[in-house]
Parts: sequence; C-alpha cells; structure tokens
Amino acid sequence: MAEFLQFLFSGLTIGAIYALVALGFTLIYNASDVINFAQGEFVMIGGMVTFFALAAGVPLPLAMLLAVTTAVLVGLCLYGFAIQPARDATAVTLIIITIGASIFLRGVAAIIFDKNFHSYPGFAGANPLQIGGASVLPQSIIVLIGVGAIVLALWFLMSKTLVGKAIIATAANKSAAQLVGVNTDWIIALSFAASAAIGAIGGILVTPITLTNYDVGTLLALKGFAAAMLGGMGNPVGAVAGGLIVGLLESFGAGYLSSAYKDAIAFVVILAVLFVMPQGLFGRASVERV
Repeated sequence: MAEFLQFLFSGLTIGAIYALVALGFTLIYNASDVINFAQGEFVMIGGMVTFFALAAGVPLPLAMLLAVTTAVLVGLCLYGFAIQPARDATAVTLIIITIGASIFLRGVAAIIFDKNFHSYPGFAGANPLQIGGASVLPQSIIVLIGVGAIVLALWFLMSKTLVGKAIIATAANKSAAQLVGVNTDWIIALSFAASAAIGAIGGILVTPITLTNYDVGTLLALKGFAAAMLGGMGNPVGAVAGGLIVGLLESFGAGYLSSAYKDAIAFVVILAVLFVMPQGLFGRASVERV
C-alpha cells in the first residue's frame, strides 16, 4: 500500500505540471486556434530565471515575480512578432512558427544561462511527510495547491468577469466578437500572456523537485500537448484531467514496469484512447454543416 501511495503522489505531482502546460495550450487554442509548441519553454523560463535570480541574492518572492514577468514578456513578444503577423497563415504554418520559436528560446536560454541542471530549496523545507507509509515532499503538496489555485482563478476569470466572457466570445466566433466590440487582438495577446504566466508558475513550483535546465521545455510541451489531446483540446477541465492521467500513467508505469519505458507507456495509452475517441475524453465531436 505504501508503494502504491508513493507512486500515486509522485504521479499527481508531475501530472499537475503537465496539467498546467495543457491549460496553456488550451487557453491559446481557444482564443486563436493556434497550437503553441513553445509552451514548454515558459516552464523552463520560470525555473531558470528564479534559480539565477536567487543565486544573485534576490529574495524568493521577487525572484518568482521576475520569472513570471519575464515569461509574460516573452509570451507577448511571441504573439506580437511571430503569431500576429502570420495570423492569416495556415494551421500547419503557425505550428511550424511555434516550433521555431521553441528552438530559438532554447538557444537563447543556453547562451544567457548555461546548459547545466539547476534546482533550489523547496519552499517548505526538505523533510518529507509520512502519509500512509509513503514519503511526500512538502513541495509536492505546494505544487498541488498551486495548481488548484490556478484552476480556480481561471474558472473565476472565465465565468465571472467581462474579460472571461470576451475570451469565450473570441473562442466561439472571432468575427462575431469583433462585431460586438471585442478587441480580439488584445484578447489573443492576453491569452498568450496568461499561458506564459501559468507555465512560469509551474516551472517555479516544480524546479525544487525535478530540476531544470535550458532544454526541459521540449518534453514538457509534448507531454502537455498529449494531456490536452487526451482530455479534449480546448477543454480546460479535460486539460487538467489529461495532465493528471499522463502523470499517473508515467509514475505507475515506471514503478511497476520499467522507468525506461515511462514516456512510451503514456503515449501508447493516449494513442489508444484517441483511436477510439478522437475528440478526447472530455471533448465534443465537431459537426460541420454545409
């Protein structure tokens, strides 16, 4: 039982980070129909900027604020200089642009920072908690609480504010939203900024557990995309559920089978699900009327 709980907590922790990456995919996709494969780089920026700011003597709260601000600026630059000028391009072209942006950001990070792995102390110490015989780091609890807070904040934004309604309107029909006075360019830019902030927060929270370096964003983007697809692309609830499922699959696969196959196990199961339900677990089948 203790072993099962150990794998469970580990899977939920890393799955929560995949859920944040998937939420970033979902925000941008809903507002602009763009699949942003540079989403993982925002997680990298959050962890790397926080580490080097702490190393320079900046207090933790200010280091976290600096990391989130940096990621938001990068997200806005990505939209303003890469996505917005090509807004009339095909979906494949936009995907290639985001992949190019991902490669560019990794190269810049390798130059500005370094190519080593880094970490910093957990926010609540390093002494593990004993829950049902399993050892759980306090930072894992903080990760889960942080993800829950972000999900609640997004729910409040989308359902209780005018900005959220504008995002929903833009996602439903961009032209109609423009006709009723919604500044869709501003809304799409906001979605890029918000997704960058969410990714950076994920990087800040998880770095004390999993380490970070300039190249961690690639695999995170793939896992986050898989989570978004598994849950149903464009569905925030599905993004969270998909992220947790991917994390649990990895953890139990590594624990009970082999850690060498943990990445493959998750993707094989996801592919199996998508062959049966192409719209994902929580997505809706699209209907096109002609």
